[in-house]
Amino acid sequence: MIIASVSDFRKDIKSYLDRVAKNFETLIINRGKEDGIVVMSLEEYNSLMITNHELSSRKNELRLDAAIGKLKSGKSFSKNLIEE
Repeated sequence: MIIASVSDFRKDIKSYLDRVAKNFETLIINRGKEDGIVVMSLEEYNSLMITNHELSSRKNELRLDAAIGKLKSGKSFSKNLIEE
């Protein structure tokens, strides 16, 4: 996580945005005592939205937990895809 003031961010916007995009880092820009902005890569944002959707219902959450349990216990399997 990177933390910067608004003035520091303004001075070197390109460098900050490059670090966020290339290293999947999160940038927090402080705007006062309890006010701030979070900057993250689009890929990171999309990942968070997918996770949020997957956990949005109890049924999805239970299905995901069961799949993780199977994977951890070695009860998973793999299949080859049929190529056309």
